[in-house]
Amino acid sequence: MEVTFLGTGTSGGVPLIGCQCEVCKSNDARDKRLRTSILIQHDGLNIVLDCGPDFRQQMLRADVRKLDAILMTHAHKDHTAGFDDIRAFNFMQKKAIDVYCTEETEQSIKEQFSYAFTETDYPYLPKMNFVRIRNSEFGIRNLKIQPIEVMHASMSVFGYRFGDFTYVTDAKTIAKEERDKIRGTKILVVNALRHENHYSHFTINEALELMNDVNPELTYLIHMSHQFGLHEEMEKKFSAHIRVAYDGLKISV
Repeated sequence: MEVTFLGTGTSGGVPLIGCQCEVCKSNDARDKRLRTSILIQHDGLNIVLDCGPDFRQQMLRADVRKLDAILMTHAHKDHTAGFDDIRAFNFMQKKAIDVYCTEETEQSIKEQFSYAFTETDYPYLPKMNFVRIRNSEFGIRNLKIQPIEVMHASMSVFGYRFGDFTYVTDAKTIAKEERDKIRGTKILVVNALRHENHYSHFTINEALELMNDVNPELTYLIHMSHQFGLHEEMEKKFSAHIRVAYDGLKISV
């Protein structure tokens, strides 16, 4: 399985509009962070996790020419705002795109993009085929996926485990029974917003606490704000089994 980090930034992206801090003004390409998303490629299957406002740019940059499914973590706009751009794949593949999500996320997407679900013969609407999931293992073709429920303040968000690879975004707390689903994973990807406390996201230290608890072989940090720090400086502060992910990074699992 190959994983491409399509975006590693938080809801406002990095650089943040109007900000003049050293991170936002950095010339290091690794400090330019689109909204968080990954591409999973497995046995001919292309799956994108979340469909945020940078979806079109991410698909072009990663040269994605086929999309089999979108797997949603939750319905906040920085994870859903790109759904209109799935039309390109509708046209190329001549079919609706499968969207795997909970009932709550499905209803929110239908509200956010209500025009796409009206009774009309207009041919240029995004076409989605919703596949309902719950907090139990399911599959997309021959790829087995285990949801992991995390709490984004009071909102339930799904992380996912794919064999030896686990992806967790927008988490602030994770119950013990859900943490237990992560144990034994070799690669953990987890949100680490900034140093200072935040009411709905892991701080850097909280992300490291999860890592120390579940003990993966390698951890990649994502969903970082400009307050996280410069990529080059921050990566030097961590041990060898902790990496700061960046847009365009590819790893094999």
